[in-house]
Order: sequence, then C-alpha cells, then structure tokens
Amino acid sequence: QVQLVESGGGLVQAGDSLRLSCSCAASGVTFRTYPTGWFRQAPGKEREFVAAIGWSGNDPYYADSVKGRFTISRDNAKKMVYLQMNSLKPEDTAVYYCVMGRQYGSIPTSGGLVRSWGKGTAVTISS
Repeated sequence: QVQLVESGGGLVQAGDSLRLSCSCAASGVTFRTYPTGWFRQAPGKEREFVAAIGWSGNDPYYADSVKGRFTISRDNAKKMVYLQMNSLKPEDTAVYYCVMGRQYGSIPTSGGLVRSWGKGTAVTISS
C-alpha cells in the first residue's frame, strides 16, 4: 500500500514562489523504481497534468503552462518528490496532487498512468 502526503501549499501573491513536497510511505514498494509526478485541479475544472519525473530522476516533463516556471525533483533516499513553483500566476490556483506511476513505467502524464494519488494540497495565488 502506498501513501503519498503533500505539503507546502498556501496563499501567496502573484509572482511569488512556493515549494511543494510529497512524502511517500509504502510497504512492499521500492520508491526509487517508480516514476512520480504532480497533477492539479482548479475550481470548476478537470484535473490536469503538471509535471512528472522518471524513476531514476531523469526525464522531467512539464505541461506547457508551467514550463520554465516549475521544476520537479525527487530524492530517492528520502522518498520525497518536490515541485518548485516560481513566478506564480492566479491561474496556478488549484489543489495539487502528488502521484506515483507504475514500477519502471512511463512517467505519469495522464491519469491512466497513475498508480497512486495523494490527497492534495491547496495553492491559492492572489493577484
């Protein structure tokens, strides 16, 4: 069983930065063999892909809307995934979800590639 717990959300102003963290607690799962990522869901909108990173820490991939502003990283020794968000915009307001893909699988860029979801952390950007 996998538990993903996000933290770091909050209320900031446009142009500010936030760093989201995701800790992974898993029995019978070797964290370093699973790709991970982030999705978000804005009020009244569908959940969308934000960023993902391969199980080895290579091949970060971003949605066009956040490319150049967000950076995903992971620390396999600590079983952590991070999302550094810079130059935040009001349209980045959403609940952000940490996800884990399938073992040695493709990076989770769509819901169908996600094995486990966290419960989310809320990010609000004021203009």
